[in-house]
Amino acid sequence: MYNAGSEPGRTAKFQLRPLLLKITTRDTLPPMPTALPQPLRNTRVLSLALNLPGPAALMRCARMGAECTKLEPPPAPGHPSADPMGIYSPAAYATLHSGVRVVHAHLKTGEGQAALHEELTRTDVLITSFRPSALTKLGLGWDALQAQYPRLSLVRIVGAAAERAEEPGHDLTYLADAGLVTGTEMPPTLYADMGGALMASEAVLQALLERAHTGSGVCIEVALADAAAWLAQPRHWGLTTPDGDVGGHHAGYRIYPCADGRVAVAALEPHFAASLCAAAGLPATGDPQVLRAPDTHAAVAAFLRTQTRAQLDALAVAQDIPLHTLA
Repeated sequence: MYNAGSEPGRTAKFQLRPLLLKITTRDTLPPMPTALPQPLRNTRVLSLALNLPGPAALMRCARMGAECTKLEPPPAPGHPSADPMGIYSPAAYATLHSGVRVVHAHLKTGEGQAALHEELTRTDVLITSFRPSALTKLGLGWDALQAQYPRLSLVRIVGAAAERAEEPGHDLTYLADAGLVTGTEMPPTLYADMGGALMASEAVLQALLERAHTGSGVCIEVALADAAAWLAQPRHWGLTTPDGDVGGHHAGYRIYPCADGRVAVAALEPHFAASLCAAAGLPATGDPQVLRAPDTHAAVAAFLRTQTRAQLDALAVAQDIPLHTLA
């Protein structure tokens, strides 16, 4: 949630690449493993990041087997933590720090700096969320870190990248900048923060892979504004705008009222759309042009309005229609 930015020195830049996934049916799915893979076993990650993105990234690292430590300022009297998350959402703080060793130190004191550097001597990746000016004041600029700890990598979570790194901002402003705030309703979750956490945990993996090749640590900047922009790409491509098939233009991919609530219908593929049309008393077609027609929207809406959630849940199973009922 805090802004940061670039420090002089070597910074490794990475580009996200799409994954090719093999789609399997329920009948061909392999059995679930009894334990998740632990690709970060024997790796030590230290985080100085407060609020949500940094702790969420650290939580993912812990789940991947890393030995995770969080260094926080000592809490004020009567408070459970100096991290704001520990004050306004103790339940979230507890979940985020499950399996994480938490230590306390004032980084602006000699004693705190000594505690920090004791941790850094055995750390593989450091995660921060300070602005660039604050990192420099704490002696944590990339040049200084690399000179003292050449195998240490830095994952620097910032609000916005490069010249905007000192600007104040939060999840909502990054979503607005990316075009993901379309009315006056608040977003249902903190997309930029959680997307940034995913990118930061990915950056930890990238840093370790790069060090395996070069023997040296790297600095990777993760901007929450970039996370919001990444999540916004389907909208910018026109997929989720009102005239896009997954934005409501296709009658098989919409949220409708039903007799006792709502139903999210995702019958986009032709065979699913044909089953939906048949259930609504229409010719069983998956033709996208037909599914985009106003008459089709009206007929499907009229049918769903007569159905209870229980009836629609049964229909989904009987006719293999992807839908989810809501109160």
